[in-house]
Amino acid sequence: MANNKRGPEPGSQKAKHGGQAVREKYGPKFYSEIWKRGGDTVKEKRGPHFYAEIGKKGGESTKRHQGSEFYSKIGKKGGERGRGASEEE
Repeated sequence: MANNKRGPEPGSQKAKHGGQAVREKYGPKFYSEIWKRGGDTVKEKRGPHFYAEIGKKGGESTKRHQGSEFYSKIGKKGGERGRGASEEE
């Protein structure tokens, strides 16, 4: 697959360096803002039901790959952290 865009090949060392330069120049708030704008745009175009739909698909995929026991395990860990108990694996 050819890359017809300007700039370094995605995933290359030059691209990584460019991303680091942007991070240093603008800081973490920059990324936070552009992610929020992107999310707001998607919500506006597709509606909030879109997020529920992709969440359900992701959950089904996780269940297929990890098994239903996975949710029980992470639920217990989350409950322990919520009560302030020490982390146990």
